[in-house]
Amino acid sequence: MTTIENLSFDEERALYGAEDTAVINCKFDGPTDGESAFKECRNVSAEKCFFNLRYPFWHDGGLKISDCEMTELCRAALWYSDNITIENTRLHGIKALRECSNVTMRGCDIISPEFGWSVRGLDMSDCSAESEYFMMRSTGLRFTNVNFKGKYSFQYIENSVFENCVFDTKDAFWHAKNVTVKNSVVKGEYLAWYCENVTFENCKITGTQPLCYCKGLRLINCEMHDTDLCFERSDVNATITTHIVSVKNPLSGCVCAPSVGEVIRDIDGADGKVCCCKNNKSCA
Repeated sequence: MTTIENLSFDEERALYGAEDTAVINCKFDGPTDGESAFKECRNVSAEKCFFNLRYPFWHDGGLKISDCEMTELCRAALWYSDNITIENTRLHGIKALRECSNVTMRGCDIISPEFGWSVRGLDMSDCSAESEYFMMRSTGLRFTNVNFKGKYSFQYIENSVFENCVFDTKDAFWHAKNVTVKNSVVKGEYLAWYCENVTFENCKITGTQPLCYCKGLRLINCEMHDTDLCFERSDVNATITTHIVSVKNPLSGCVCAPSVGEVIRDIDGADGKVCCCKNNKSCA
């Protein structure tokens, strides 16, 4: 393994094609303003490095990034790469992760619009993130203890699991398929429209007009707060532990809650059952 320490780079493709290389306490910044520092590399690591230039990690395989900083000028930091581990790193440039596979992230701080598009296999834990269109069209996500804030998150994702997370977001999980969210807080407007085979279990859900036009939707022992016009045109089976403001035109299935303020049925074929049950017992 080659080791490079305590150097500064600002030229174009500074370490192009590097293999079996550890880069420690280096800076990628300077007047030449070069891009693509680590393009086409294999089995490289960056530790305690500072990135202030564009496109540092493209077409890389076997990549480890730890205790690094990527500024807002470090745009599109990781694209078309695989087998990646990122730990204790700040990713603050737009489009920081895209078209990558087999990624593990731990203890990271993400401020990055359009983060994580078309990623295949991402295990994220103990991270915070701010973004718009976060993780769009990605598959195989597993998030644990992630705190997210932003708009239009998790749209068109598939085959994913989220546990012990806090999501402050609107228009989240639109068109999602085969997704489970457990023991999490989901706050925001228009949650999970047009989703398919999505389950929320032991979650706290807040916000107007959630869970409309869904297929195969399940809610298990969830709280719903300030939620009105819920489940419009959805196939849903839900056991709710709190009052629901209103339910509108559920197509099929059953919504069971301690109380419902209003049940609206103003279209033909809205045959979903809505009932009030004590002690959190499901309807027969």
